[in-house]
Amino acid sequence: MEILKVHNLCKTYTQGEIKVEALKNVSFSLEKGEFAAVVGESGSGKSTLLNCIGALDVPTSGQILLDGQNLFSMKEEERTIFRRRNIGFVFQTFQLVSELNVEQNLIFPLLLDYRKPDPEAVEELLKLLGLSDRRRHLPGQLSGGQQQRVAIGRALITRPKLILADEPTGNLDSKNSQDVIDLLTEASRRYQQTILMITHNRNLTACADRVFRVSDGILKDLGGTVNETLS
Repeated sequence: MEILKVHNLCKTYTQGEIKVEALKNVSFSLEKGEFAAVVGESGSGKSTLLNCIGALDVPTSGQILLDGQNLFSMKEEERTIFRRRNIGFVFQTFQLVSELNVEQNLIFPLLLDYRKPDPEAVEELLKLLGLSDRRRHLPGQLSGGQQQRVAIGRALITRPKLILADEPTGNLDSKNSQDVIDLLTEASRRYQQTILMITHNRNLTACADRVFRVSDGILKDLGGTVNETLS
């Protein structure tokens, strides 16, 4: 089942009289439950791609369809609501609410949407995250790896169509980085969760079903076996 379809996506920025083509006719699709990674050097266009797919930035041309819905044919308010309900975000900097404990941070997206959390689902998620005994802790009382696990749980709690992970291991050491990747992989398998992750660390793509490389705004599908291609 196709969840995400990107077709001829272009994004051009204008800096004075200079035009910068950040994305050039990018096309690909993801199936339900697929875990895909995007690699590329700084400035290659991978963050711009993620921002457009997440409807945080507006492409110059092209289409992005999420579960058959064209993101940029919607009015802005409609798109904001659709994004909140259907796209989960995991950022490099965690972005937890410091005054809320682990459980409160987890359910925060549901409360924003006036939805009542399911206690059993919250319990299951805390167990998956390995944070059952930290549920009353504030973010400042957690390690970086634990904070990122909370951020992943917050993205998962709404069971979105798509999770976008922007350098989710960028602030973590190698052990915690691998734990985060293992957690994303487990979420993809257990919940049939579609995940698109960008990373500069090619070693973290081993668990991905597919790997894409972005270079100078052009995306190339490297498939599932990428070690030789990336070397």
